Amino acid sequence: MSVMRVLRTMMTFVFCWMAGVLPATAAPAAPDMPAAGPPSAGKLPSAVVGAPPGLRRLTDTYLRDTSICSGPDGTWYMTGTSNPPDGIRLWKSRDRDHAAWEPLGIVWKPGASPWHKPYMAEKCPLWAPEVHFINGTFWLTYSFPGWDHWNPKNSGCGLLKSSTGKPEGPYVDVQPDERLGDEIDASLFQDDDGTVYFLWHNSKIAKMKPDMSGLAEPCRWLKTGVDDTNAKHHGPACPTVCQDQFHAGYEGISMFKAGGLYYWCASEQFEGRYSCAIATSRNIYGPYSARYEALPYCGHNNFFQDKNKQWWATYFGHDGGAPWRERPGILPVEIGADGIVHPQQRQPTSTKAAAGTIKATPKPEGGSKKQMSEAF
Repeated sequence: MSVMRVLRTMMTFVFCWMAGVLPATAAPAAPDMPAAGPPSAGKLPSAVVGAPPGLRRLTDTYLRDTSICSGPDGTWYMTGTSNPPDGIRLWKSRDRDHAAWEPLGIVWKPGASPWHKPYMAEKCPLWAPEVHFINGTFWLTYSFPGWDHWNPKNSGCGLLKSSTGKPEGPYVDVQPDERLGDEIDASLFQDDDGTVYFLWHNSKIAKMKPDMSGLAEPCRWLKTGVDDTNAKHHGPACPTVCQDQFHAGYEGISMFKAGGLYYWCASEQFEGRYSCAIATSRNIYGPYSARYEALPYCGHNNFFQDKNKQWWATYFGHDGGAPWRERPGILPVEIGADGIVHPQQRQPTSTKAAAGTIKATPKPEGGSKKQMSEAF
């Protein structure tokens, strides 16, 4: 490590310590094992800038931080940051082309849990809810920015459980007396063995108790094995909210698993594009590979599979160069033999272009819309 890199790392540490964004509990050391798969330093894949192939709008409803999951009956559920951001709204659809989304309205509003009090007093918005179906019921994550002038160290996030197993709830806060996570952008990940992890911010993770009533271990910080020193690959918030440059992104964490690899996803700005960045590992706690810009303009998204095992990513559009802004969308993605995630070039379906929608490219070998609809 060069002298300049050492000095830069020390300066970043001191800045974050003064800003109060370092964790109160030191993260346990990551297992001593190599990061899994590409990319490696100096071999980062180049993202194709422009509208990702197959990107299509779902509705013309305002929504940020789009989150989609499948319920037990095959119905798809969607949520995200709504306007006004005063509660968690859900939509549902059984349509493969997602031409029709039925609003379920507000299924939960904050304020009942004691830890919400300072956020309610300052009228803080509710940000980035996610919907998950795990262990036979629905779960919603939620976040608040800092009540003290949106100070990151006063941000918080929590987890809700449907007491009936239904998407409409009612929902109960699993930890009403104090925040479950100390920053924003909460998410859930369930591993192959059934273990559930609570993720938040850009790189924080902790195993949950078997009944998901709280965290079973201290917070850990995920890290990449290679730092990205290109200033154009970092958003302006990075120096304030990131522990160091060994991160996948500066916010919007999520995770999925495929082919034995853990895919740590986060939002980052690459030359102004608010994109989905990814790093991989064969151990959930890392260390992780060098990160790369996987999906341009698709920052703060999540990944899901249909019943045909086709991978999809959500979208909402944040920056001025995005195909559209603050409306939910999806696009098909694929994972190459090298483990790299990228937009799928050969589309799994053809879609009518609704107003404001980017038309998907028809799949070369054809296939009727009805046949492809059966995937969902």
